[in-house]
Amino acid sequence: MNWYEKLNDYFPVEEMKSKKHMELLLEEKGDVYFKDESPQHVMMYAEFDTFIFIDYVWVSAKTRGQGIGHKLLDKLKNKQKPIILEVEPVDYEDSDSEKRLHFYHREGFKHAQSIGYNRRSLATNEETPMEILYWSPQDDSEEVIYGQMKQMYEDIHTYKDKEIYGKEYQSSEEVLSYDENREAANLLDELTKKSSQ
Repeated sequence: MNWYEKLNDYFPVEEMKSKKHMELLLEEKGDVYFKDESPQHVMMYAEFDTFIFIDYVWVSAKTRGQGIGHKLLDKLKNKQKPIILEVEPVDYEDSDSEKRLHFYHREGFKHAQSIGYNRRSLATNEETPMEILYWSPQDDSEEVIYGQMKQMYEDIHTYKDKEIYGKEYQSSEEVLSYDENREAANLLDELTKKSSQ
């Protein structure tokens, strides 16, 4: 299986970019968009001047629990920039979603509760609400993270969308919102509570 098949097998269709989209990002935005891969893992990420966005991380089921994810994150943390990623709200029926959250929690990530994020999938035409997790060495505010998410969305997620998919994604204003009073339970706190029960 090549790197794209591994990601495509693991991630839900509504979260996947097309192969063409990712190849164009690697070719045309090769100074920003990167692929880090071995037989045991694939990590796609974008590195901007002030932050890093992790697009996808896949670790082979055979090697999970051996510290590969930790090493990948450490490599990024050493750059001393905030690291942002998207996660689906925890689904207790899907043990993988819960394990992922536990992993990021252990790695010191926080849940950006003020940031709303809901985009329509071009593949399924369904809305896909996601939550934002971030790690920040300077303890950046969620408002700063929100600005960085907007930049990433415009530069990476919607890159040449019309050309690639024949239609456009919604604008960042439609998809992302910032509200300090947003009614959202802290995903990571909820996880901790559930684990201690």
